[in-house]
Amino acid sequence: MTERVYVFDTTLRDGEQSPGASMNIEEKLLLARQLEKLRVDVIEGGFPISSDGDFESVKRIAEEIRTVSIAGLARAAKIDIDRCWDAVKPAAKPRIHTFIATSDIHLKYKLKKSREAVLEDARQAVRYAKSLCQDVEFSAEDAARSDLDYLCRVIEAVIEEGATVINVPDTVGYAIPSEFGESIRYIRTHVPNIGKAVLSVHCHNDLGLAVANSLIAVQNGVRQVECTINGIGERAGNASLEEIVMALHTRKDLFDLECGVNTREIYPASGLLTNLTGLVVQANKAIVGRNAFAHEAGIHQDGVIKEKLTYEIMTPETVGIKDSKLIMGKHSGRHALKRKYEELGFDLSQAALEKAYVLFKKVADRKKEVFDEDLIVIVRDGLRIFPEAYRLKYVQSSGGNQIIATAAVMLEKEGELMRDSAVGDGPVDAALRAIDRITGMPGRLMDFSVRSVTRGTDAVGEVFMKVDFGNVSFIGKAASTDIVDASTRAYLNAINKMVHYQMAVAEHKEGQLGTEVV
Repeated sequence: MTERVYVFDTTLRDGEQSPGASMNIEEKLLLARQLEKLRVDVIEGGFPISSDGDFESVKRIAEEIRTVSIAGLARAAKIDIDRCWDAVKPAAKPRIHTFIATSDIHLKYKLKKSREAVLEDARQAVRYAKSLCQDVEFSAEDAARSDLDYLCRVIEAVIEEGATVINVPDTVGYAIPSEFGESIRYIRTHVPNIGKAVLSVHCHNDLGLAVANSLIAVQNGVRQVECTINGIGERAGNASLEEIVMALHTRKDLFDLECGVNTREIYPASGLLTNLTGLVVQANKAIVGRNAFAHEAGIHQDGVIKEKLTYEIMTPETVGIKDSKLIMGKHSGRHALKRKYEELGFDLSQAALEKAYVLFKKVADRKKEVFDEDLIVIVRDGLRIFPEAYRLKYVQSSGGNQIIATAAVMLEKEGELMRDSAVGDGPVDAALRAIDRITGMPGRLMDFSVRSVTRGTDAVGEVFMKVDFGNVSFIGKAASTDIVDASTRAYLNAINKMVHYQMAVAEHKEGQLGTEVV
């Protein structure tokens, strides 16, 4: 019987630690539903002790997603484990994922503990987690830089306490494939009870070797890989789920291992994540980049026309890239729109469909054809968890190289209409200044990016901005065929998040515990 590799997706936990990649609860649920369609084996929903928001998102995911194991992260401390269990216990298949560092570097400078003390902490954490939950994963943080014999002692001890999964992370992306493979072999031959647990790896990409390290670990007996959509994550990111899965799929002759992932949902998952976070995939990104199946060289084009196998080792359809069969435009109706969204992986409620249809018609009135990317932006832009304290009614602007840029803005708040105008260095700056005058909540623009998400001169432009409000900053997102409109609404999106934050702070005066990174 062919062995199986389990896919542990940590996009919602480690992936969200990418700068600018934070998602609200509704956005996390949207991505979790797509991960369920992708048929990953485990979804790590977050780090419940880190914030009330993280706790609530893990809990909501655990309550809704029923076919996938739902994990939460916890340090090797009772308070973390209790909080994690409270979040994941509604799941059909809950998992507590607890960790502690094992490298001498971390023991000396971060934990300030001896090896024996850390060994005992690991034992107690797993023992307590096991008393709550049958499925317990233990991670030895910075395992790749740990003394192998000590690492083996820790692993043996936590398996004795009931750990069902043992994760060996390359937390800082330090390992080289040849040595990492040897380390996995060493663990398998020097831990007497290793057969009682599934061996896992979690590789970071600081040297660009996360996927290579994960695959060589699989070749040496690892049967769970921890990864993220598009490879997002702390610093240079994590091992890319789509690259690992398609390597196993394409080179089954070499690996001879089963993987339960539905590869046709890879591209929809990649596109959804991009549109939720604004972290754009590079054009030449393997599997999901826009050039991954593009051929420009004449020799390549000739070969592909004659036989695709000459220059394509997988078909675009295998990962969910397909030509549109429904041409969407201003005459398209709700039924066509619903069907198109189903093709793109969105199961919209009637209310969400109605909201998307209104936005779709606005875009369609300005464009000859609405592309898939437009539709993804529309549904992303329309599903926001944060209450819209301020709504944009209109923005009018003027600018040029011979006149002073001006903008007039009308906002609505609780039924009251408020107008003001301002001048600025350009139409966008003027519009944002007018908003500042109305709301009395001036923010400082820390980052501002615009990208075209569709083709043509009438393309939809997507604006992402990071706005600093003194002690906290938020990401604002919006899209439109008019960049001033998109910029204005993105800025309002950040302001509405700030209003929501202020309300939450007023209700909860509690501080937040710091977080660690596996």
